[in-house]
Amino acid sequence: MSILFLLIFTSFILTGCHTFAGSGNIQNVGLLLDGSIDDNSWNKKGYEGLLQIEKQFRTNIFVKENMEAKEDIQRAVDELVQQGVNLIYGHSSIYGNIFEDIAKVYPDVHFVYFNGGIYDDNLTSLNFNSHAMGFFGGMIAGKMTRTDQVGIIAAFNWQPEIEGFYEGVKFENPAAVVQMDFVNSWEDKQRALEMYEVMKSKGVDIFYPAGDYFSAEILQRAERDRLYAVGYVSDQMDVAPEAVLTSTIQNVDKLYELSAELFHKGELQGGILTFDFEDEVIELGEYNNKVPKTYQRYMNDIIKEYKKSKLLPNEYSE
Repeated sequence: MSILFLLIFTSFILTGCHTFAGSGNIQNVGLLLDGSIDDNSWNKKGYEGLLQIEKQFRTNIFVKENMEAKEDIQRAVDELVQQGVNLIYGHSSIYGNIFEDIAKVYPDVHFVYFNGGIYDDNLTSLNFNSHAMGFFGGMIAGKMTRTDQVGIIAAFNWQPEIEGFYEGVKFENPAAVVQMDFVNSWEDKQRALEMYEVMKSKGVDIFYPAGDYFSAEILQRAERDRLYAVGYVSDQMDVAPEAVLTSTIQNVDKLYELSAELFHKGELQGGILTFDFEDEVIELGEYNNKVPKTYQRYMNDIIKEYKKSKLLPNEYSE
């Protein structure tokens, strides 16, 4: 027994305070937000995911809001490590470049961020395959438009769901015209609303506001104007129940739980991990009763087929 104790004690001395990270087991968990928890549904769902980690692993969690400047992020990470955190989430793509440098300073801490292409041994990017999500939302818009005019108001033109939504509209309704405009910001609600008014004046009757800071306002504006829309990121049926046909949902809270479980088992790899419908982290939300029941069943069937084949309808019908 004394020899065994000596071996354990020696191992602890050699590895020092970083022993916990080598095992992969969660100690404490940190979350950095580039805004506040209540800014939008994306941030709120990230926080909810952290709460689930706290509950499932009975660990301490630490949240730091409004972390955008590199110096603030560096200082926050230093503080989190001092508090025994060995798993740190950055709830945005902006953290990729900054985490790349910090991860080298703390090799025994695992860093996770979203929707980026940078990775390292202890740096993981979690990515939503949102092209298909947009495609299925676009199909519903193409089906339900009465003017054959559909509008996309997006934060940025690189969002994969935008191309998917366009393809879905045109697959379902080749006669439809898809108008697009880009805010070039996640936060400029006023600019997004101005785009909405311009599109409405051109006959658009279904909108896809692909930006979680401004989606709710546009959905409510569409409801006021007796028009339709497709919700974004979360199930937004309750935001404008008369207008929302369905929502394209990214369950980032579930992705937090999944990645934390992998880390706890020592199985979370540094790299770019991509998730889709079959992983149960992307889905369509509740259907509006105005969407015909037969079409709802049709959509459910083709989504089920997509989960098995990984082929969208425009790919296997050619």
